Amino acid sequence: MTRVIIVAAGFTMPMIDVYCATGTFADPHAVARDLAAAVMKWEKVPRLPLFQKNTAAFVHELPAGAISNVDGDSNYVRVQVLTPVGVLDRDKQLGVVSELTQIVAAAAHDPTLSQRTWVLITESPEGGWGINGHANTGADIAQAARAQIAALGAGGKGST
Repeated sequence: MTRVIIVAAGFTMPMIDVYCATGTFADPHAVARDLAAAVMKWEKVPRLPLFQKNTAAFVHELPAGAISNVDGDSNYVRVQVLTPVGVLDRDKQLGVVSELTQIVAAAAHDPTLSQRTWVLITESPEGGWGINGHANTGADIAQAARAQIAALGAGGKGST
């Protein structure tokens, strides 16, 4: 039996928002799924339904005219990752930025897009995000994870 130790500060529910021109990705759903999986991997949370169901990415396709640099170019992508404070140390920051950039460029079938993909990591303060009408803390998530691990260990399906 594998033993998992829950540390409240290590559990997160990241949100990923991608802003791009319409048509950048042939399959925006696959991009969202791949980005969510990559962030979950870099945060090193256990593969529990609690985290798999609540780590999500949203692809916001905008008209090309709604995106511009100073020269008028519209071929940029912005990926914003929201995580609780301190979850991504420097090595994790470097890893998540690199992998998300690679996912975006590959999904767009444009290796040069990596040069125009901005990945922003934003940290939410303790209790600064919520789901199901409740502003969650690290302790809340750790408690939910412990309960799900116990339920799965007892042969249950867990809850999300």
